[in-house]
Amino acid sequence: MGEKIYKSMAITGAGNIVIGIIIIATGVACGVISIINGARLLKNKSDLIF
Repeated sequence: MGEKIYKSMAITGAGNIVIGIIIIATGVACGVISIINGARLLKNKSDLIF
């Protein structure tokens, strides 16, 4: 019974680590895309007509 609990905890811990890595990678990608788009807007702000 005890081995089953430890195995379950190990699988859950590994899954949480994987999910954390995916969330960090997604956050970094979104940040980079936002910076690129902001820089592009600032570069072309003289061409914008409202």
